[in-house]
Amino acid sequence: MKKVRTRALSVLLLVGIAVLGMGFYVGRYVFQGAQWASAPFNAAVYRRGVLTVGTVIDRNGVVLADVTGDERTFASNADVRRSTLHAVGDAEGNVGTGALSVFASDLTGYNLITGSYSLNNRGRQVQLTIDSRLNAVAFRALEGRRGVVMVSNYKTGEIICMVSSPTFDPANPPADLNTSSLEGVYVNRAIQSAFTPGSIFKVVTAAAAIERIPNVYDLTFTCTGEVLVGNDLLICPGSHGTLGIERGMQVSCNIVYGELALELGADTMAEFTGKFGLTTRTRINGIRTAIGNFDKAAPGSVNLAWSGVGQYTNTVCPASMLRFIGAVANNGSAAELHFRMRTGVSSVIPSGSQRLLSRDTASKLSELMEIQNRQNFPGLEIYAKSGTAQVGGNNAPHAWYTGYITNPDHPYAFIVIVENGGGGTAVAAPIANRVLQEIVG
Repeated sequence: MKKVRTRALSVLLLVGIAVLGMGFYVGRYVFQGAQWASAPFNAAVYRRGVLTVGTVIDRNGVVLADVTGDERTFASNADVRRSTLHAVGDAEGNVGTGALSVFASDLTGYNLITGSYSLNNRGRQVQLTIDSRLNAVAFRALEGRRGVVMVSNYKTGEIICMVSSPTFDPANPPADLNTSSLEGVYVNRAIQSAFTPGSIFKVVTAAAAIERIPNVYDLTFTCTGEVLVGNDLLICPGSHGTLGIERGMQVSCNIVYGELALELGADTMAEFTGKFGLTTRTRINGIRTAIGNFDKAAPGSVNLAWSGVGQYTNTVCPASMLRFIGAVANNGSAAELHFRMRTGVSSVIPSGSQRLLSRDTASKLSELMEIQNRQNFPGLEIYAKSGTAQVGGNNAPHAWYTGYITNPDHPYAFIVIVENGGGGTAVAAPIANRVLQEIVG
């Protein structure tokens, strides 16, 4: 009897192990089957490492990637192909942020019943929020320079323009991608890179000052072009006289925002930079953004002052900065950025958002960012900040321009960076204007 009981327990144990194993397998099948089916070793949907099923279209139905026979094909227009490379991807899957890689499981048409098999063997269609026409305009405006142009709907989080340069034509890739002009070409600089921000960071310093310095609007500063901080000089390109936080933003005075950073202290500055998502990673359709940097300089030091004007060791990711600026435009609430069109039930569910600022602070920042002289932006109700970020050595500064417009039916935030381009107002602002005019025109 004892042997029977022992054998019965052994059988039950084996059955239990088998059930657990089967449960584990079924669980993996349910939750990871799509990943298995869309892996490059699946010969049913890949040929020589190229995904040969699925179609990618833009928000207006323009075909950005398709399949002819066993060959991956791309948009008919060369500028569209180049400008959407980092949103769509290349045939070989080297661009990790492209739809052909990020949404591969959806493009294969995988489901739990038939796997990746489909009657027409063409997979499924994925629609992006990108407007390929705007991308082409932004691409041409960059004129081959390294940089980023992004535009998003600050209410819904839809990214309608995302251009990263350098780029190449995925339908006719160059024989040698290792040239200096194409260095880092597979990197989507909009999402995967971080840069010294320069004066666009003054919006962050202003937000911290509004929330933590009760009498900030009563404070005045004297700018003679420089001020001694300890034994070092904080330099300003202009000599602005006596001014406060509002005029300081309009003329982008380093003295005002450097001294505000000294008053706030490194801990508070780091706190707000993190709170606004500039030193943390967010996700865009599952893609992790590059992490920015804010080092806490010593109290009372010139480095702390420089960090308040977006220099020292500060870096920001363009997409993360766009998200923050979008929150300023959207009464303090940051919509979840995404570049794939929502379909089905998800299309009627409001997109996720996170409150970064109070309504009052967002409103005050808007007043600071309002462009006083709008003749260079005809027809645009624009709020913006330029940046000329010094990057050291003999390199020209990065040119930045970021902000948003409030034209009826056009709730869009934007960010432009031209690496080593020079002045933000002179170089980046015209690119932003060109794209925005295309939007509202």
